[in-house]
Amino acid sequence: MPDISRRTLLQATAAVGAGAVVAPAVLAGAAQAATGTDGSGAPIWADCPPAELTGRIVRFGDPDYPSASLGWDELFVRNPLVIVFAQNTQDVVNALAWSRQNDVALRVRSGRHSLEGWSNVDNGIVIDVSELKSADIDRAALTARVGAGLNQLEAVTALAQQGLAVTTGTEGSVGLSGATLGGGFGFLTRWLGMACDSLIGAEIVVASGANGARAIQVDLRNRRDLLWALRGAGNGNFGIVTSLTYRVAPLRGVAYLQATWSGLDDLREVFDRWQRTAPFTDVRLGSQLEIHKSQILLFGVLVEGTDAEVRRLLAPVLSVGSPQVTVQIGGWGEIYAGFQIPTQDEPANWKFFSQFTRRPFPPEAIEIVRSFMAVAPTEDSNFFTQAFGVGAQAKQPVGGSAFPHRDAIFYSEPGAGWGTRGVPDSGDALTPAAQAWIAEFSQALRPYVDGAYVNVPNIGMQEWETAYWGPNVERLRRIKAVYDPHNVFQYEQSVPPASC
Repeated sequence: MPDISRRTLLQATAAVGAGAVVAPAVLAGAAQAATGTDGSGAPIWADCPPAELTGRIVRFGDPDYPSASLGWDELFVRNPLVIVFAQNTQDVVNALAWSRQNDVALRVRSGRHSLEGWSNVDNGIVIDVSELKSADIDRAALTARVGAGLNQLEAVTALAQQGLAVTTGTEGSVGLSGATLGGGFGFLTRWLGMACDSLIGAEIVVASGANGARAIQVDLRNRRDLLWALRGAGNGNFGIVTSLTYRVAPLRGVAYLQATWSGLDDLREVFDRWQRTAPFTDVRLGSQLEIHKSQILLFGVLVEGTDAEVRRLLAPVLSVGSPQVTVQIGGWGEIYAGFQIPTQDEPANWKFFSQFTRRPFPPEAIEIVRSFMAVAPTEDSNFFTQAFGVGAQAKQPVGGSAFPHRDAIFYSEPGAGWGTRGVPDSGDALTPAAQAWIAEFSQALRPYVDGAYVNVPNIGMQEWETAYWGPNVERLRRIKAVYDPHNVFQYEQSVPPASC
């Protein structure tokens, strides 16, 4: 059989966007072609036997391909050649080796929340770990080893059943591994630190040799440099994480407060009081502001707190105007599940811009937020903040991490949401206005913010590596050169190896 190159594969799938069906035989033929020679009689891939795809495999034309290829942010539509839903680590090893042997572009996916669509790729292979769902919890040792396929709601629920917790973000459908490997923050950040701070071990599939793959273990004793890199820069840069081990903490219950102000008239005072108090109060309190064009929302979670305590800690903010205030007391798993918004109720298309703040916003910056939110393209569009300041996240974990933004007093992001989920092209008419709004909004705030969060990437940003990882960029490049010298794992804003 003649050799089938990547060019042949792409020619065979060039009409994918026009509705062509990729025959399974094309993929099988490509794998068989690995047994050819380079003209000298030697096998083309001498250091690794020909790989075959295993796991749950979805190809273009299969009945479940449309749902299998769709990401959470429907603004980005890609048509991969094949999607491999790994059922175990060996499936990941096989898929990575196959992609290398056939010179096919690859992307790694877990929760499908890549906010620039970078976990998907046209005419390539998507290695999806979302079905690697497991949770081995040792309550006595306060550790949990979980499969990389758990989303945040599943992880919070599994741990809460044992009276335990680890930092996660607030949106349950987001993949736990993706959130953690980029840093990870939420209501428990000031109490427990970043999600990545609790990461003490991982299994990761890396490229091996000229065309192979293998699984390796990473912890504070083994490959400590790679663990450091995974803590904040691990998404799609060094390999494919298949399991994560966390140090977890006992947590019996929380007090959850929500306050709502109608309109934006109180924004200046609400925002100013929040930024000057919430990041510096009791570290058990995590809080967020979420500003919409018609209302201001304040959320607070107080670890092992009471109704009176959480109201007292947030009293400086709650004393502004006449907000509607509710407080719930309950287990963290119950509270977390209760504030989730079903994915089908969210807009189809989203655009965000991430940033950190190290000095309180002056009045003119708060006015920028108010003026842009007053003309937001939709009610779902918002300006979101997360309190940092004094707390566990201000300190590096044992072994350190690549996440650099520990001196911020808060994180924020403007976000535009539009379109109807599941209805193709429903947001097209609003797309130019939504994208222009967030571009102008983020630019107006630049004098008052710096840095960026890799889990909420800023496409088109100059010096994005420094924005995400600060002084850690060169060290990350050196580690990349050790574990991925051929730059197998690459996308639009991936870490290049030091030699590049």
